[in-house]
Amino acid sequence: MLDILFEDNHLIALNKQISDIVQGDKTGDTSLDIKIKEYIKEKYNKPGNVYLGVIHRIDRPVSGVVLFARTSKALSRMNKLIRDKKIEKIYWAIIKNEPPKNEEVLEHYLVKNEKQNKSYAYEKEVPGSKYGNLKYKLIGKSDNYYLLEIELYTGRHHQIRAQLSKIGCAIKGDLKYNYPRSNKNGGISLHAKSVTFIHPVKNKINTISAPFPKGDIWDEFDML
Repeated sequence: MLDILFEDNHLIALNKQISDIVQGDKTGDTSLDIKIKEYIKEKYNKPGNVYLGVIHRIDRPVSGVVLFARTSKALSRMNKLIRDKKIEKIYWAIIKNEPPKNEEVLEHYLVKNEKQNKSYAYEKEVPGSKYGNLKYKLIGKSDNYYLLEIELYTGRHHQIRAQLSKIGCAIKGDLKYNYPRSNKNGGISLHAKSVTFIHPVKNKINTISAPFPKGDIWDEFDML
């Protein structure tokens, strides 16, 4: 079942569950774009191939908002918004270690290791690196964990995971980025909470938000 958050003639957004993949990869598992095409084909009784464009992706162990385009025009315009940094992406992350500051902009140079499928964050520019920045803010605390709100300014590979790990604040369950234990559900405690953008056709501001995975560590934070 697809957890659809928003749908019109131009866009469709859903709440990705942990372990779902946005686009096909070497695992061969059925990806969300294929499932959405099947959903559209059946719901609207569309003959032939269904168009669907992937606007952005989130990692497989991450949950939250993923946005797709139902027309090539919508995809082109949304891609331009991304290039022009006119889409606001908000994530929430649960960490074990207290962050060095209550609020901070992190700036690093990230290098992707293809073989490891992992990115490394450096303080200074190194060969093959790409600049990445984000802003985190401490917004909650439970008995054992801290809750961060993150505004992602650039969309580098594993950027949030690598940058938080670099400052000693690995995301809960993220073994790849130095958290000591996995989560029971196999995911990590990083959630794409919302995206805000100007609709590519209607020219109105849209905010799409995704509820958190039920029965997970998120329940520890009363403010949710």
